[in-house]
Amino acid sequence: MTVRIATCRCGQLRATCTGEPVRISVCHCLDCQKRSGSAFAFQARWPDESVRLEGERSEWSHRSDSGALAVFRFCPRCGATVAYASEGMPGMTAIAVGAFADPDFPPPHYSVYEGRKHAWVALLGDAIEHFD
Repeated sequence: MTVRIATCRCGQLRATCTGEPVRISVCHCLDCQKRSGSAFAFQARWPDESVRLEGERSEWSHRSDSGALAVFRFCPRCGATVAYASEGMPGMTAIAVGAFADPDFPPPHYSVYEGRKHAWVALLGDAIEHFD
């Protein structure tokens, strides 16, 4: 069984994910752009029972454009968001793919909020579903 480990920048907060992610996506919404500090966010989701978080963490909650409450779990030392959960996908934990520091991580299957995508961004691949 595949085991992947994601960490914050300083390494004290870690998420151990067992098995394959059930959803890999990028999000172009303005909240995800702010959270990631980039033009989009790249995340993978596992069932809650397949993710173990270890280390000191802080939480911050925010209601998204869709109205779903999301709870972000981040390192209080370095500030990096490692995981979050959303009412929009109950029972699932999302992990920021960058926290795996793995250039071979599988590509996304979904690209959402493309109406807010930066004009220069192009997500290529026949297996990617695109949603406004």
